[in-house]
Amino acid sequence: MAIEKLSEAGIQKRLVALDNWTLKNGKLYREFVFSNFIEAFGFMTQVAILSEKSNHHPEWFNVYKTVRIELTTHEVEGVSERDFGLAKDINNLL
Repeated sequence: MAIEKLSEAGIQKRLVALDNWTLKNGKLYREFVFSNFIEAFGFMTQVAILSEKSNHHPEWFNVYKTVRIELTTHEVEGVSERDFGLAKDINNLL
């Protein structure tokens, strides 16, 4: 199945159903703040396993107890259903 880039309207429509994610610089974006580094790192490990299983990997940044995640589909140079699927799976970890 071919991956398709979602339109701005399509992204905004899907964001309504996706808790705490926004569109930032053309990517799905969410910031997570945990109690400490161990919780943040444990979360990142869980996301890494999800990402590997789906063969879709986040762009992310971590400092101490904060994790920032950006999702984009490089093959289409924008946001696709793959990004929304991974974002939903990430939300389900919490």
